[in-house]
Amino acid sequence: MAIDVEVNGKAFSIDADPNTPLLWVIREELALTGTKFGCGIGACGACSVHVDGEITRSCRIPVASVAGRKITTIEGIAAPNGALHPVQQAWIDAQVPQCGYCQSGQIMAAVALIKKTAQPTPADVDEAMTNICRCGTYPRIRRAVLVATAQAAGSGKGDS
Repeated sequence: MAIDVEVNGKAFSIDADPNTPLLWVIREELALTGTKFGCGIGACGACSVHVDGEITRSCRIPVASVAGRKITTIEGIAAPNGALHPVQQAWIDAQVPQCGYCQSGQIMAAVALIKKTAQPTPADVDEAMTNICRCGTYPRIRRAVLVATAQAAGSGKGDS
């Protein structure tokens, strides 16, 4: 069954079982491997992407449910000229990653937070950032989100 989707601004017609998790379509069919498999039950957030601008755990959502919708992966948040999204730059500046495995999902969650809440407080960040980091870099994640908030406000890149 062909399922039409838009991923990172490009149209795709996916021939997959409608119940295939979106994560596997992104990774296997589209070869966008920045989105990671973590737990498979939507608990850890490593697979986080945006569907029509909303943060979504792609391991739990069947590809059929995103037909005709706009999907943004970690590969799609930088500017067309390659300039990093303010969240990506803040992640680098704050040296957030340790092992790095969860970071694409963390970044996608941070981008969604900044889009929803232009000036989040530290408490807002703690509440919204529900992805799991096994390395425990939560203080650096919080700091990077708050720095990115100021950068995004100045650049107009708070959205995805």
